[in-house]
Amino acid sequence: MAQKKAPSKKRTRSKKSPRRKKQTGFISRSSLLKIAFTLLVLLGLLTLFLDVQIRSQFEGKRWAVPAKVYARPLELYAGAPLSLSDLKIELKGLGYQFRSKAAQPGQAAFSSSKAIIATRGFRFSDGMEPARKLILDFNAEGVTRLRDYQGQDVPLVRLEPVLIGGIYPLNNEDRDLIQLKDAPPMLSEALIAIEDRDFYQHHGISPKGIARAMVANIKAGSFVQGGSTLTQQLIKNFYLTSDRSLVRKLLEIPMALLLELHYDKDDILEAYLNEVYLGQDGARAIHGFGLGAHYFFAQPLQELKLHQLALLAGLVKGPSYYDPRRHPERAKNRRNLVLKVLYEQDKITQQQYQQARNANLDVVEKGTLLKEAYPAFLDLVKRQLRRDYRDEDLNSEGLRVYTSLDPITQRHAESSLKSTIASLQQHHGSKLKSLQGSMVVTDPQTGEVLAVIGDKNTRYKGFNRALDSVRPIGSLVKPAVYLTALEQGKTLASMVDDSSFTLTLPNGQTWKPQNFSKQSHEDVLLIDALAHSYNIATVRLGMEAGLDEVINTLNRLGIKRQLDAYPSLLLGAQGLSPLEVATMYQTIAANGFQTPARAIRTVTDSQGEALSSYPFQLRQTIDADDVYLIQTAMQEVTHSGTAASIYSSLPSHINTAGKTGTTDDQRDSWFAGFSNNRLAVVWLGQDDNSPLPFTGSGGALRVWKNFMRSQPLESFEAPLPDDIKWLWIDTQTGFLSAQECEHSRQLPFISGTEPVEMSECVTQPGQQSNPVTRSLDWIKDWFQ
Repeated sequence: MAQKKAPSKKRTRSKKSPRRKKQTGFISRSSLLKIAFTLLVLLGLLTLFLDVQIRSQFEGKRWAVPAKVYARPLELYAGAPLSLSDLKIELKGLGYQFRSKAAQPGQAAFSSSKAIIATRGFRFSDGMEPARKLILDFNAEGVTRLRDYQGQDVPLVRLEPVLIGGIYPLNNEDRDLIQLKDAPPMLSEALIAIEDRDFYQHHGISPKGIARAMVANIKAGSFVQGGSTLTQQLIKNFYLTSDRSLVRKLLEIPMALLLELHYDKDDILEAYLNEVYLGQDGARAIHGFGLGAHYFFAQPLQELKLHQLALLAGLVKGPSYYDPRRHPERAKNRRNLVLKVLYEQDKITQQQYQQARNANLDVVEKGTLLKEAYPAFLDLVKRQLRRDYRDEDLNSEGLRVYTSLDPITQRHAESSLKSTIASLQQHHGSKLKSLQGSMVVTDPQTGEVLAVIGDKNTRYKGFNRALDSVRPIGSLVKPAVYLTALEQGKTLASMVDDSSFTLTLPNGQTWKPQNFSKQSHEDVLLIDALAHSYNIATVRLGMEAGLDEVINTLNRLGIKRQLDAYPSLLLGAQGLSPLEVATMYQTIAANGFQTPARAIRTVTDSQGEALSSYPFQLRQTIDADDVYLIQTAMQEVTHSGTAASIYSSLPSHINTAGKTGTTDDQRDSWFAGFSNNRLAVVWLGQDDNSPLPFTGSGGALRVWKNFMRSQPLESFEAPLPDDIKWLWIDTQTGFLSAQECEHSRQLPFISGTEPVEMSECVTQPGQQSNPVTRSLDWIKDWFQ
């Protein structure tokens, strides 16, 4: 039995063995079908996913378009206080080309007293300013006549505003969107000729292009030409990344096919024109030919010539490698290759080819346009915008922000600050190696900010001293001290004690204020104490008025910062920024009306529809009578006081008012002053807080004078309130006097505050018939 069973077991094993081999070595047909079906389903799902992604992004908001920030538009009219040189500053910032004849928009021609401008036109929120050709006649005072090219007088024209910056998304991409219909036809021709000659024939990928690239690369022995179509390049830049990986390349092909399936060629080409990367400006990435034209040529794309368009098209292959500023020879060779291809494809004539080939690159230096030239002002704009707009709206919705910045005023302010600092450094040597400065300029009638400088390197994008440097303001605080005293019944003729004294503080310590000259005086007129910036008289006056009352006055002048009621406040020991000082002096210059510093006029959407406006706002916080008196005293500062040197630079008929400021050990040099149409605050100092070898009048005032003499100034003439009367007083006693008296001086008084005592000059017996007595009779009549 045992011998019969043995073979049976062997047969059983032999039957099972092949079956196991079959299961482990081969995949059944059904399994293959399942795998294939699964792959097809996955491929279909991937295709569906890619299709959804392509359509959602391409049909939605394609780009995060930064907000564009513009300066004020320059208004041209007969009588405008504008010089030919200032007009050139504006036009240069706009990228106008100066020619012998102004034949095309964006060109200008000049003679000694005439300018001919072919304007570009601009769509403002309140309407379209058309492009036109203008003739402007000038004399020493400004524009004498404005007419069109047919000789007809034109009442007013606004030039397009200068683009001064943007508010960029986190990826720092910047672009100026264009439509295909607005792009020069030769740009599209050049781009297609050099990058994808079969663009209008293929369906997203080009086998011919790939084969042609392979042949070229084999002949060259290196990678010299790619086979990607414009559609594939758009997919890579718009949807994917620039990483050279197999996965990215495999995704690129079906996505290109899908994009071509849904959209026509012109839509794809237009997207490419706006997406293509053309270079790097610091942290800002330059995308699209619209922005590229401004970045490399300081002109709109529509104004570029053939050789410039060819250069832009050639940059696509390698913006860094062919950068025309760093590698001009490479860029020129690449440009000429584009021109050669255009000629070989009969897109241009031989004459056009030779003329363009022989042309210079014509690339401008960085900073020729004024975009990003005013970082301190842009900082102020961004801070004011963020009160009303979210960051994602500002850096992605293509908003247009129209501001009050005046490029001409800013240019003169920068020049004045830099030249004065250079002169001071040259004179004082190593002591001023790190001398810094800042400046704020406003229109005192409206509160609009015209210029901001945050660093002596005016394009520095770091610490903004105009907004963020809080430094002791020294004697700039004194107008608030004297205004408080005037509100409490003092007059400009009140006698103030300037004799030395010691103040005992609540903690038991003592403080002995001193004048800058280290000399004290006896009784002085209040107006003279301010004009000559006497510290002792100021402290006596302020302590009598009350520290809390002085702080209240500063608050009503526009200072919102928390201030401590220490006696040293009266001499400016507590700090403010230059912008805060400008706000304070703005209220004084605006006749007691608090007018917040305003940098923005209007914000519109990308189509020019107004979203919000920032109208002129004001509220009266200082009585008209009192502010008139402090304005009079501050005019005395510039005519006979610490800032009297002003009239060595300005004409005598231009009335100004202001105040010098110098802090302890001369660590800060300040001046704040105004005419009728310009208010400027200047600070000079060193970041390490080391002493300066000059005062406010020796440093900051020099900057102020240099700036103001460059401006079309209007004389400051304060409106006379009904309750103000000008009377003659005796400067030695403050008593009523007459014009003919030896120490006589005319000052304004609020009705009811005028002195009642008579000067000896008008009370001596036996003088009834002389002019002095007649003046006295007039005074008596006025009292009655």
